[in-house]
Amino acid sequence: MSRNAATVHPIDAPGTDERTWAAWPWLSTLPGNGLAALAGVTSAVVVAAHPDDEVLGVGGLISLLAASRARLRLVAVTDGERSHRGHATPAALARRRTAETAAALRALGAQAVEVVRLQLPDSGLARREDELTAALAPLVADFDLCLAPWDHDLHPDHETAGRAARRAGPAALYYYPVWMWHWAAPADPRVPWNRALRIPLPPRAVARKRAAITCFASQTQDRGHGLGPVLAPAVIAHFTRSMEVLFR
Repeated sequence: MSRNAATVHPIDAPGTDERTWAAWPWLSTLPGNGLAALAGVTSAVVVAAHPDDEVLGVGGLISLLAASRARLRLVAVTDGERSHRGHATPAALARRRTAETAAALRALGAQAVEVVRLQLPDSGLARREDELTAALAPLVADFDLCLAPWDHDLHPDHETAGRAARRAGPAALYYYPVWMWHWAAPADPRVPWNRALRIPLPPRAVARKRAAITCFASQTQDRGHGLGPVLAPAVIAHFTRSMEVLFR
C-alpha cells in the first residue's frame, strides 16, 4: 500500500471514518452473494501492487480459498521499497516487506501460495504498464479467477496493476478496492456500487486476516521523521470487517 509522499493526493487527506461506513445499511446488504458467485473456483491468482494490498483487500477470501485447497498464486508486482522514502534503504525495506508478506500468508493459513515477485519499481508502474501486462499474461492463464487492485482506486500503482490485469486476459477478473475506503463515502457516485459483490467472512477468516495485517509492522508502526505509519488505525479499521467487497 505504498504511497509517494511527494505527491499531493486524495489519499493523503482526512478520510471517511469506518463508523460512517458501518452506519450505511446498503453496505451490509449488497446485492448478490460473492461466495455464491465464486462457487466452484479451484484456482486463483492474486495481483498485488505492493506487499499488504492483497491482505487488506482480499485476505479473508485468500484464507477461504486456501482452506478449500484451491491452487493459489500471488503476483507481487513491486516490493514496496519506497514507502519510507529517504528514511530507509530501498533494498532493506524490500527485504523486510517480503518477509512480512511471507508471515502474513502463514497467518492466513495460505503458506502454500506460490509467490511470483516481478520487482517492478514501487511508485513507478504507470511507466511500465505494457511490460506489466506482458508479464501477467502467462501468469494468469489457466486460472479460474484473477483478483486485482481496483483500476480506479486513485493510487497510480493500484490503477496500473488493475488495468494490466484486465489487459492480460484472465478467464474471470474481480477487482478489490483498497484506498477507496479512505477517500470515498457511502453512495459515492465515483464508485460502481452496481457492480459490487459482498464476500461474507466467517469468524475464523476474520481472525486470520486481522492477524495477517499485524504482520506488516513496517506499515503499521510509526516511520519516524514525522511521517507516521502508512496504515494508521483509522485506515486499518476498514479492513477488519466481517466482509470484503469486490467489483465485477
